[in-house]
Formats: sequence, C-alpha cells, structure tokens
Amino acid sequence: MACASCSTKDGSPKGCKNNGTCGTDSCNKLTVFDWLSNMSLPNGEKPFNWVEVRYKNGRKIYYHNTENLTLSIGDIVATQAKAGHDIGMVTLTGELVRVQMKRKNISENITEETLKIYRKASQKDIDIWQKARDREESMKVKARQFAIDLKLQMKISDIEFQGDASKATFYYTAEERVDFRELIKVFAREFRTRIEMKQVGFRQEAARLGGIGSCGRELCCSTWLTDFRSVSTSAARYQQLSLNPQKLAGQCGKLKCCLNYELDTYLDALKNFPKNDTKLYTEKGTAVCQKTDIFKGHLWYAYEGEWMNWHKITTEQANEIIEINKQKKKVASLEEYASDLVEVDTKEVFENVVGQDSLTRFDSPKRNKKRRNNKKRKGNQNNRKTGANKNTPDNKNPNQKNRSRNNNKRKPQKSNNASK
Repeated sequence: MACASCSTKDGSPKGCKNNGTCGTDSCNKLTVFDWLSNMSLPNGEKPFNWVEVRYKNGRKIYYHNTENLTLSIGDIVATQAKAGHDIGMVTLTGELVRVQMKRKNISENITEETLKIYRKASQKDIDIWQKARDREESMKVKARQFAIDLKLQMKISDIEFQGDASKATFYYTAEERVDFRELIKVFAREFRTRIEMKQVGFRQEAARLGGIGSCGRELCCSTWLTDFRSVSTSAARYQQLSLNPQKLAGQCGKLKCCLNYELDTYLDALKNFPKNDTKLYTEKGTAVCQKTDIFKGHLWYAYEGEWMNWHKITTEQANEIIEINKQKKKVASLEEYASDLVEVDTKEVFENVVGQDSLTRFDSPKRNKKRRNNKKRKGNQNNRKTGANKNTPDNKNPNQKNRSRNNNKRKPQKSNNASK
C-alpha cells in the first residue's frame, strides 16, 4: 500500500518523506479503511465524539474529543499523557471508532481516567517531536552497550519518545526476570530524561520492528494481525509438516502464526480418516498405516514383516475394513482393494499447433569462421602427409615465380649480344 505521493515515477520511487505522518494514512501499518467516510448521518444524529490516534509502530489509543475539534484522518494532534502531552496522528474518526472500541472492549463511558485531545499540534510541537524522534536511533545503540557492560540478559529492541520529549520508553525482551535498577540510573544520567522500561514479548517485538517473512510478504503481525494466539507443534503434525525448527520458526524465534490459518480445515478433513495407530486385520496378515494423503484421501498400508511393500487404499475402503474387523471378521487381503486404484498414465502430449517451424526461422544464420579455418588446417595437414615438397613449382611463392620469369627473359638477350 502507498499513497499517491509515494508512487513511482519513471521506474524509481518518489517517496513522500513524511516519516510516518502520511496525509492519506495509506502508507502505515495496521490501518483501518474508513468505508463510512462518504456517508452522511441521519437527521438528529450527532457524530461519535471519540477519535483513534496512532503513535510509533502501530500503538493506538482512543481519546475523547471534549473540545469538539473538527478532525480528519492524518491530522497531528496533542493528546493527554500521564505527565505532559504526547503527539500522535489521527487514524480513524466517526462511527468506525465505535466499532473498534467495541471490538477491543473499551468502554464509551467518560470517567476520570478517560484521556482527552488538547488541540491540533502547532509547528513548534511538531519540531520538538521530530527532534526527539531523531535521537532514538543513536540512543538505542548506546543503551544496548550499557546493558552489555552491566551483563544483563536482555535486549533493547526499540525506544519511543513522548511528544514533548520529557520521557523515553525503552522496550526490551528477556527470557527471565531482569534487575535493571542500575541500568535506569545510567540511562537517566546519560540521556537526561525520564526513563520508563517496558517488557514486550518476542512476537510483539517482531510486530514493532516489522520485516519480510519467508513467504516474501510483510510480516502478518506488523500489517494486519492484532491478536497473537498460541501455536503448538501439533499444528505442524496435523498438516504433515516436517518438524524442522528452522523452517517452522519466524523472525521472532517462535512458531509461525500462519500455522494456525489452515489448521481447522485440516482437522475437518482428518475426521474422515482412521487413526494412524489403527491396524487392519486380513487373512494374509496385519497391516499398519505408513502414510496418509489428506488432499487425495489415500492411505498406504504395509503388512507386518513386509514393510517394503505398500498398498494404497482410500479412506472409505479403510473405514469399511475397520467395520468388518469390529465384527470380528477378516478380509481376504489388501490387494483386492488396492487393485481398484491402479494409476493410469495421464501424461498429455503437447503438439505444436502452429507447425514445425522454429522460432528462429527468420533469423539470418551466422557463418562460423572457425569451421573455415579448420578446413584450411586440415588441407595443409593432408598435403604434408602426401609428401608435397615446398620446392615444387606448385608450392613456390608468387614472388619467386615472378623472379624466375624475369631471369628467363634476360638470358636470351645476353646470348644475342654475344653473337653480335
């Protein structure tokens, strides 16, 4: 997604350089399309007086518009904070805010803890906010070095300044409980601001930082996924995936969230399959399941002691044999059922409907000079083999032939002079 100012021109991206404050709010992640923006309210209805404001890396808070400001998507506003004020961008207004608040179980009742919007941000507020955001990257490098010097088992993933630059929130991840009291003292002495430490999970860290997944698309957690459900290895087993941690783990180091997307469909399909530990009893022997194909509905069984010979049957046939075994009866063999599934070679032979003409039939053939040189070399070699002598008249140089002719012409002249 990109706004008109971010589109490409002559094959190169233009880039609006708004640094996360896109006016159309189409370059940001976790956005909601306002499909009610062009619809007018019924007569007598007042617009919903709550606004959704987004901060760095998709953090969203809902504020009550007590001053009845005319706000639209993309406006920069000064909002209430615990101490001072914060600067954010309006991402949603109107009735859709009511829907989002209901989905996230946020009450619409006004209490003392209800946050408010002060005003639209002035140019001075925006300048202070931008200067504070420019300090975040350099501070993050120093903060990580301080944590390493104190030998703390933690990773500082991101820093977020408050809009008035009076407080900095340090987001970190850790496997165990960390005592960072000494670290806060170092931060306060070095950065000269109020410090707040906030621990986030590994999935939340990946959602804040963003990135490209193994599928080639942006991470789901940083674009549209808001709730993080637990993922277990059983989801991979049901989908018959190899239990390779390098392939199943995402950038957060945990199992990929997309393993749960199709799990319900696989579970519905597996209801028709017999359990893998169910054995089939035949007169020829006991058969054990070796492999299942969920998409085609096939199973492969092998007799005990003949593990190399697999027999393919369908789920209906397997369930039929199991029902017969429940009646304490045995079928003759699996070959009777497997004979019905003889695969026929269905390879299609594609023909050239245009004809046997080549695509390069209009191209002029290139002459190969190497072949001519090779022919000359072969001819010289044949002459040498046949014993041709360089002193023969045929092999003489043309200059030598001309000299011999001139000499022949001069000889008779000398004889005439002598006779005179």
